[in-house]
Amino acid sequence: MKKNRLKSTILNLKKSIERFPITVFLSTILAVLLIVFHERSYTLAQAQIDNFVRLNMLVGLSILLSLCIGLLTERGFLNTLFKKVLSYIIGAIILLLYYFLLLPNFNFVPMARYIGFVFLLIISTFYIPWIKRKENFEYYVIKVFSSLLVTFVYSGVLCFGLFAILFTTDQLFDLSINGKYYYYIFLFVSLIFAVALFLSKIPGSKDELESYTYSRSLKVLLLYIIIPLISVYTLILYVYFAKILMTSQWPKGLVSHLVLWYSSISVGVIFLISPILKDNPVGRIFKNVFPKIIIPILAMMFVSIGIRINQYGITENRYYVVLLGLWVLGIMLYYSIVKKTKNIIVPITLSLAILIAILGPLSSFSFTISSQNSRFDEVLLENNMLVDGAIVANTSIPSESKKEITNIINYFEMYHQFEDLKSLPENFTVSNMESVFGFPYNPYDYFDNEYFYYNLDMNGGFTLDITNYDYYINISTWNEQIISTKDLDIKYYRNNNELTIKKGEEILLSQNILDYVLDIYKNSDIKAIEKGITSSVEDMSIEIENEKVKAKLIFTSINGQVKEDVEEGILLESADMILLLKIK
Repeated sequence: MKKNRLKSTILNLKKSIERFPITVFLSTILAVLLIVFHERSYTLAQAQIDNFVRLNMLVGLSILLSLCIGLLTERGFLNTLFKKVLSYIIGAIILLLYYFLLLPNFNFVPMARYIGFVFLLIISTFYIPWIKRKENFEYYVIKVFSSLLVTFVYSGVLCFGLFAILFTTDQLFDLSINGKYYYYIFLFVSLIFAVALFLSKIPGSKDELESYTYSRSLKVLLLYIIIPLISVYTLILYVYFAKILMTSQWPKGLVSHLVLWYSSISVGVIFLISPILKDNPVGRIFKNVFPKIIIPILAMMFVSIGIRINQYGITENRYYVVLLGLWVLGIMLYYSIVKKTKNIIVPITLSLAILIAILGPLSSFSFTISSQNSRFDEVLLENNMLVDGAIVANTSIPSESKKEITNIINYFEMYHQFEDLKSLPENFTVSNMESVFGFPYNPYDYFDNEYFYYNLDMNGGFTLDITNYDYYINISTWNEQIISTKDLDIKYYRNNNELTIKKGEEILLSQNILDYVLDIYKNSDIKAIEKGITSSVEDMSIEIENEKVKAKLIFTSINGQVKEDVEEGILLESADMILLLKIK
């Protein structure tokens, strides 16, 4: 039995080399290059290291591109040797152009574009073998994913076994084996064995999958676990949106995350249950009803992200949210309107969306740069700081305008280049911000959430009058354990900032301390992020008294942040305090 399995694995590896020789070869080359890079990286200059990394990234991209070409060949689109060779030559030219034109460094734009191309090529491998075929596309996708899972398990076992052999040999014979060989084993297993094994298990484009048996465990997972969870989640979102409509308070940036990933997963669920709809009423109802129900939820998401864009302009992240939302909306409309749907449209349209996002005038980068330039010029014009295309310094503009200008410049510093911000003078750097604009470059002073941090001034020590108190207790809000004396239980609850003092079952004091922290915050001059502000005992103390107890709280430290989306306006993150207590 074991002999047959080993023979089968070897035959599968041989089969993958015969089917996709270029892909296996490139994957092996990448493993070799990574080993060479690891051996030589300590002797290379930074420029050489960068070039080596770019080369490895390019080879990684070429593995996926060669697989796409191999699948096109199997599908019959490249049915002559000339067409096949020409396709590889064109692919090589495209990769060289990509290396020199689109991968100059490792900044945000080149890396985001690279990740986009990786996803684009991976998605393409799913639908290329099924172009112009009508049936069983879903079975093909499931088969590919199950092959990926099998490959992961086999490779994991092999890698662990080789690690164990190396480690045991090292320990028993005291060989002092260098740890780099574990890394080399991992490269061999993941880039040579795993790639070859996975490729051998990909169904051929001529393979018939009519006899494929839909996994019972997958059916139970989708129909009786995931679909009910999605349904409950949908109900919660409708209740949540009803609350938004009644209160007219839109949360910042939260709705898009609540909706986007759940709706994307729902597309995948509808895709996977399509082959079993004839025999299952739960699946049929879900596919017929859910695409219509989710459209109002998607509309609310677009309103939410639209408010954010109107306030702060388009960024890459907001662009991706809108684009993915439009893709999900398009798919849901397709499922709602078209009776005989073809699921191959799902990966094809997703790959087109990715292509639009990373290349051309409609890309996320072009949209972002254009939007932020418009926003930047608008703020400058409002404050009479843009005259004949040149920036005029103005020291007296509102703090909100300074915040917007600084945030935009900070954004271009982090994600793009200052040359992309057209109104900036040539050779602008943040060091000459004050001479150009009239105020310094302090981006941390303009965070959306202000942070505050207070310390009790302990220079030279301090004295507390405890004459009229029976107890002296130290409390930290991070610790929710009960502090017990012989007759009292004292506990702080972080979820509602409640300090509770009990004697047996009797509650002597239950006090929300956030109100007092808010008073301290409002009475201080702190603005935005500070390293820390020291305050006197008087400023950091509060007295609480009722018919049962007399208490005094002295805060030794307070940490928190200002948040507009909470009722109190601030969020207490942690505090340390001294409690002086007298029982009446």
